[in-house]
Amino acid sequence: MKLKDMMYVSLFAAVTAALGLLPPLTLSFTPVPITAQTLGVMLAGAVLGARRGFMSLLIFDLLVAAGAPLLSGGRGGFSVILGPSGGYILSWPIAALIIGYLVEKSWRSLRMWNMVAIQILGGIIFVYACGVTYTAMVLKTPWLANATASLIFIPGDLTKVVISSLVALQIKRIYPLIRQETEQKAA
Repeated sequence: MKLKDMMYVSLFAAVTAALGLLPPLTLSFTPVPITAQTLGVMLAGAVLGARRGFMSLLIFDLLVAAGAPLLSGGRGGFSVILGPSGGYILSWPIAALIIGYLVEKSWRSLRMWNMVAIQILGGIIFVYACGVTYTAMVLKTPWLANATASLIFIPGDLTKVVISSLVALQIKRIYPLIRQETEQKAA
């Protein structure tokens, strides 16, 4: 991996950590807090592409598992990964990979509507599928009850989808990192 790639990967791990400085919103009916950090996941995949987006969130997850207090509310450590939010957190590298892969595949025809669809698929549907399933297993509660409780996250996550789509499309226009990576592979 080139130094430039390492800097981008580190930058988006840091962006995700910085989004953790915003305090979590805890609700009485779900043990999983509402945070801004999935915005970092969506941005990493959409701006960096599949490989670098995956690497940035993998590094983030490894730091969290090692005990770095990078999650919203200053949480970190392996106990958080084993807790009810663990499935969401563990899904982040793969979510960035999915988003990045789909953005790379539709790079030439990328518009707001398909960027939003990609972000919803990778950043909401995939993350929720992993998170809800993991929470149900950890808490030994019905999957449907956890899925219903997670519906409270949808408005905020749709807002993050729009924000990340606008930012990623603007970066694509001004300084497209993904195109540079695809051209380097072809050379």
